[in-house]
Amino acid sequence: MGALRKQMDGDLVVRGMSVRTREAYLGAVAGLAKHYRRAPDRISESEVQRYLLHLIEERKLAWSSCNVVAQGLKFFYRVTLKRTEAQFTIPRARQPQKLPQILSREEIVALFEKTVNRKHRAILMTAYGAGLRLNEICHLKVSDIDSDRMTIRVEQGKGAKDRYTLLSPRLLGELRRYWVAHRPKEWLFTARNPERPIYDQTVQRIFYAAKDRAGIKKDCGIHGLRHAFATHLLEAGVDIHTIQRLMGHGHISSTLRYFHLARKHLAGTPSPLELLETAPPKPR
Repeated sequence: MGALRKQMDGDLVVRGMSVRTREAYLGAVAGLAKHYRRAPDRISESEVQRYLLHLIEERKLAWSSCNVVAQGLKFFYRVTLKRTEAQFTIPRARQPQKLPQILSREEIVALFEKTVNRKHRAILMTAYGAGLRLNEICHLKVSDIDSDRMTIRVEQGKGAKDRYTLLSPRLLGELRRYWVAHRPKEWLFTARNPERPIYDQTVQRIFYAAKDRAGIKKDCGIHGLRHAFATHLLEAGVDIHTIQRLMGHGHISSTLRYFHLARKHLAGTPSPLELLETAPPKPR
């Protein structure tokens, strides 16, 4: 789908889609073409619908992954192929809403102490110290570290928005030691090819290996460091609007869920049982 791929990518660029969204949507169409072994413009809408059903029922993909595929295919058929009436549906998600398990400060310390590789420790400390998403960690540039203002610039984060987050003195010291040892030029954390940023999967593997060494049993990935960043700030008394800006949340509701996770707010709230004025027991 060489020409079609180029045309679709151009349509995505014109509409201001992020690099990550473009890759996901293009991958969705490539997956469809591979499944049917035909050019995607020769695949009918009913076949697309059967393909989505195949992803859910046979490949057992998560609802969120199927939804991304459906949105990518919808864009391809409606925008690139100009079949404006194309409709694809997937069942509504019926997943329980679970709160993430938050790493304690002691677990964060153990995570860092058990990571002796300087580059790996710098990655983990940056993820926690700045509250970054996985894609944001991978695409940090050396020029994003502003030691004069003690900030980190996050370029084109989720929602294609730039923001600034914290650069603590301790993190700056760690990054300087890392830079002296590795001398990255453009990308702060590089793949084996120094011209490319580090891969998502590599960062995840670094985190899981550190978690195992630290003996942490909680069910979380690298995103757990971002959750811990927000929760620990809230427990330290930082106001919710500041945390919202640092996290890059578009809606305050996304940030407010950390009230459910902050130990300070849970432990400081008395049970209504303690508020009852109970009469002393009558003597028998």
